[in-house]
Amino acid sequence: MKKVIIITSLLIIGFINPLLAQFTQVELFAGLDKTDFTVFSSYSITKSQTLSLNTLAFFQKFKQENQEFDEVGVQPTLFWNITKNIAIGPSIYYNSFAGFSERLSAKYAFKNSQLLLVLMPTVAYSEQINTSYAEVFLQIQYNKPLNDHISIWLSGQFLTIWDQFKTHSRSYQQWRVGASFGDVQVGIGLDMDQYGLKPINKTSFGLYYRLTI
Repeated sequence: MKKVIIITSLLIIGFINPLLAQFTQVELFAGLDKTDFTVFSSYSITKSQTLSLNTLAFFQKFKQENQEFDEVGVQPTLFWNITKNIAIGPSIYYNSFAGFSERLSAKYAFKNSQLLLVLMPTVAYSEQINTSYAEVFLQIQYNKPLNDHISIWLSGQFLTIWDQFKTHSRSYQQWRVGASFGDVQVGIGLDMDQYGLKPINKTSFGLYYRLTI
């Protein structure tokens, strides 16, 4: 039942946020071993842009695998933008593996015409396992314009989570290489997922389609 509620919330976010958001990005990654649907949106809730709301939602389906590896997550985060590049804020996160958790994140973001860098360390408390954990997220995007309408894109996302700040729980590395045509990106992708203390590895290769609204 919880999965149904979370997936419904994901769809609602996908349809409603384009009306409000300054930035909404939808990505579909599909390969022989995995399908991943992700929605990310960010918009200011004050005219001064001091406060912003970021929402991440995703659904990952591993094919021909035990159902325990299918993963759903939804995370709204309220950021207080201390400077142009630095923000801090709380969030509530639901994950189909780890249940609900309360989180506090710091974010450093750098962006110019060709490069985007986001670094986000987080401390959190998991309701399901009744313990604290640490998380580090890194995103890098680089684009090289070929003309006014077409660019070459290279992007990577990296995540690692450690329960009680010492026991590995979850990590991933996601690589994307493709071309953008206006607000649309298409290309090839490689996902490497790790679960558990002695990491179980899942590697998926496929195609991705990304739309910025």
